Amino acid sequence: MAKIRVVGIGPGDYEEMTVKAVNALNACDVIVGYHVYVDLVKEHFPDKECFTTPMRREVDRCKMALDMAREGRDVAMICSGDAGIYGMAGLIYELLGEDDSIEVEVIGGLTAATSGGCRLGAPLTHDFAVISLSDLLTPWELIEKRLDCAAAGNFGIVLYNPRSIKRRDYLQRACDIVLKHQPPETVCGVVRNIGREGEAAEIMTLSELRDYDADMFTTVFIGNAFTRVIGGRMVTPRGYKDV
Repeated sequence: MAKIRVVGIGPGDYEEMTVKAVNALNACDVIVGYHVYVDLVKEHFPDKECFTTPMRREVDRCKMALDMAREGRDVAMICSGDAGIYGMAGLIYELLGEDDSIEVEVIGGLTAATSGGCRLGAPLTHDFAVISLSDLLTPWELIEKRLDCAAAGNFGIVLYNPRSIKRRDYLQRACDIVLKHQPPETVCGVVRNIGREGEAAEIMTLSELRDYDADMFTTVFIGNAFTRVIGGRMVTPRGYKDV
């Protein structure tokens, strides 16, 4: 039976790929992915044939990978972070529908929430929500509602895609929503270029975050009412110490 592996490669550093992901890429004939992600892995798998598409060509990319699998090639579709978190795993299943001629294996990876959280300390020890600020596929009104509900519920919040050329004020708008429920001194953090050249992490308050110059390679962490700075690290206690 034809098979395609949808592989989460983690944040970018080879050392943060899972053993299962590395084995899958070693075993495949072809690596397919967004060109930025293929560039992150191809030096470690130089004998593999690579095919890429640009951003917003996700359907074309997945169709190409599925066609290659039908031709009998061993295909790995790679995704940054985890393949099932804002990745291509869902789209592969959607395009296949009820077609059972291709076996799909999804191989998980470190998403930015977990890999970025490690750089800041332990910001996600308690319940948290992950929300993308990109409105390419989700209406901004729905994003606002999700932000409001998460902040009202005292969740820690991780923001993906906080800013782009067309969405310069989205992080500011997101912070304004959270500020309706959380004080301006709420502990927050940002991590840029996780697992890649130029990696940097910084802890700040919610009011400072509102004016932070984020980009698409920034992951944002907004603490809950219990989050604090301990030893220079962002920590959200779960309550173990108080039991």
